[in-house]
Amino acid sequence: MLSVENLSRKEQVIRKAAELFREYGYAATSMRDLANALGIEAASLYSHIRSKEEILQSLCFGMADLFRDSLNKVEAMDISFSEKLRRGITGHIQVMAKDLIASAVFMNEHRHLSQPYLRDFLLLRINYINRFKKIIEGGIASDEFRKIDTKLAVMTLFSSLNWMPNWYDPSGIINPSDLGNQLADMLIDGLKNK
Repeated sequence: MLSVENLSRKEQVIRKAAELFREYGYAATSMRDLANALGIEAASLYSHIRSKEEILQSLCFGMADLFRDSLNKVEAMDISFSEKLRRGITGHIQVMAKDLIASAVFMNEHRHLSQPYLRDFLLLRINYINRFKKIIEGGIASDEFRKIDTKLAVMTLFSSLNWMPNWYDPSGIINPSDLGNQLADMLIDGLKNK
């Protein structure tokens, strides 16, 4: 989890906004709400940030960069498709677990981005999902995975992964690494050519 003490004032504003967006939703959170939560005048916010949407853009595109970087590393490895999928899944879980609040905003509030940011964000998301689909297709082509509907497989995968910010408890009994491996075991076992 992130430590607030080491953040710049702008990062503190973004962090507090993420907490409010997660709790109340982007649309229901005003700049005045954010200023009150930070204990400052609303006008003071604008010395750190231009708008509420700038905060949402920062959160959404910042998380997208982290997911993309994690998958870039996996794709560069010379390993089996099963192992690429496992590492892709565990990498995705690690990114989400590092900041569950920003992950929840990324998953649930991106729809409030204005154009062209929403289009750009959705294209990034589709590209990321398609990269996982390509790993599954590679596994089918190499006979590691059985022939299945790859769209169904990848949508099942992301349906499982993307609910994590809503239920995962970092103080619970399972750490992100074990969680990622358990999810990978369940999902990959369903794909393997037996």
